[in-house]
Amino acid sequence: MRTQSRLALASLGQLPAFSLLLAQYDGSGDAAGGCAACGACGAGIGVIIFIFLAILAINIAILVWVARDAKARGMDSSVLWMLLVMVTGPIGLIIYLYSRPKGVLVACPSCGNKRMEASAQCPHCGNA
Repeated sequence: MRTQSRLALASLGQLPAFSLLLAQYDGSGDAAGGCAACGACGAGIGVIIFIFLAILAINIAILVWVARDAKARGMDSSVLWMLLVMVTGPIGLIIYLYSRPKGVLVACPSCGNKRMEASAQCPHCGNA
């Protein structure tokens, strides 16, 4: 039975989360040290996953904002601007901010979407 448990632990040693567990396991029955090491490794992976998901959510929010802002300002290529920002990251966002039409956005009386105050037609509904 003891040989089977060592073989099971050896097969688990291929996984990164259990490498610390095997480093702590010396056959003396001190499982608490192994469990503590495994728990610390699991918490670190959770933090890394959380940071990755937060960065992904921020990038998606920026892309959506760029597409909506370009559409509200009457730019025909809102999808291209979104793709530029997606590929180039912060540099593309800075380029977009400097090259977009300047002006005040107001709510369209017909559809309620934002549009440039100086524009003759709403880019969303086409009404004046």
